[in-house]
Amino acid sequence: MAAEGGPVPTCVLGIDLGTTSVEAALVTGTERGLALAQSCSRDTQAHSDSLGAAPQGMEQDVQKIIKALNECLAALPQQQLQQVTHIGISGQMHGVVFWKTDKGCKWSESGTGPAFEAEQVSPLVTWQDGRCSPTFLTSLPRPQSHVSLATGFGCATVYWYLKNSPDFLKAYDAAGTIQDYVVAMLCDLKKPLMSVQNAASWGYFNCRNKSWNTDILKKSGFPVHLLPEVGDPGSIAGRTACAWHGIPKGAKVGIALGDFQCSVYSCLTERTDAVLNISTSAQLTISMPLGFQPPEAPDPSSAVTYFPYFNGDYLAVAASLNGGNVLATFVGMVAQWAQELGFQVQESAIYPRIIQAALAQKHSKLSVHPTIFGERHLPELLASVSDIGASELSLGHVTRALCRGLVENLSSMLPVQHLEEMGVRRILGSGSALARNEVLRQEVERIFPFPVVYGKDVDAAVGAAMVMFHSK
Repeated sequence: MAAEGGPVPTCVLGIDLGTTSVEAALVTGTERGLALAQSCSRDTQAHSDSLGAAPQGMEQDVQKIIKALNECLAALPQQQLQQVTHIGISGQMHGVVFWKTDKGCKWSESGTGPAFEAEQVSPLVTWQDGRCSPTFLTSLPRPQSHVSLATGFGCATVYWYLKNSPDFLKAYDAAGTIQDYVVAMLCDLKKPLMSVQNAASWGYFNCRNKSWNTDILKKSGFPVHLLPEVGDPGSIAGRTACAWHGIPKGAKVGIALGDFQCSVYSCLTERTDAVLNISTSAQLTISMPLGFQPPEAPDPSSAVTYFPYFNGDYLAVAASLNGGNVLATFVGMVAQWAQELGFQVQESAIYPRIIQAALAQKHSKLSVHPTIFGERHLPELLASVSDIGASELSLGHVTRALCRGLVENLSSMLPVQHLEEMGVRRILGSGSALARNEVLRQEVERIFPFPVVYGKDVDAAVGAAMVMFHSK
């Protein structure tokens, strides 16, 4: 279907602004369907320890994210960028960035045409941010939403600034996720526009009537002028206000989407498929039946949340905060121990070796509960190791048990029995941690009694482009 009733797009740029990297993908329409023509990704290395960062804060430097985005686009073929008619953008959900309208970015000529840099923009407070303690969250008004409020959610972060650093907010008059910021800059939007997907991820948003909890927020002094306007995923937010890295002025830009929904969109073709994604964090997802509406209020103890998808549909998601980040922390620990013992070992050299060691150990009685980052429904949950026997202390045994623990944790959140009741027939495996870790894949196949298909090309940038092909 053509976007907005116009001609069918022939070349779409999909962008994903992830937690650790930025990806751009050029997707073309062919007689046989959609094809990935080119893609490029760059690590953002954007983690920032800004002076004003809160304890347990997790912030990223927006300048560095935009620099990585510009590098990605500069690396794509100019000839194809000049044919782009539509741009789809997704990114990490929940987080919030603030900016000053009309001063959010600065445009200048680059080697590949006009590009923008971030200007009067705050750090991005990400979904991994931990400044809002359970005590702080319980002090906030109860949202009218099917989503439980958690630390790292945009509205919770705004409340934190309101209570702890009110002057910080006075410097800005616009806010959104990082992907909303990019759309606003490209289209020169005077008021940011946000999709239902990202609004739900901020908290204090009612998906049934597609509106913010404005009355509840106003009563507690929340700066409601910072809330973006909200539109449907798949709709057009605007047009590029000028040429961008060779992409013509006037290209249609879709409303920014959730990276999670776009990852699912890039691979989910059957309602009987479940999607298992393990990248920085981990998710297990199934489609809810047509016409499903989430409950009026969340069950705070439930590990399953309902994410708005496309065309009014919902996904049931067991979203764990513990995925590849746990493996990365384990690798970092091994490297640190080696350093303390007087050896210098690169973390990049450790990862393949621990995988090899674990492949040699098919079983481990060791039991690892790997929840070092807690879970949204159990924020104070920490990790533990039990059933430690003298014969199971090798690196291989520990890595095997850690990988099994990660998969078991997801399975405990959305049990196999529930998947069977929902008619799931196979699992689509995706995500960087799953792609590069054969031990994790073995444990997935051991724990889930369904055929597992690994989609190596499942990614949010491609999904964001696909949405633009199918949008109305």
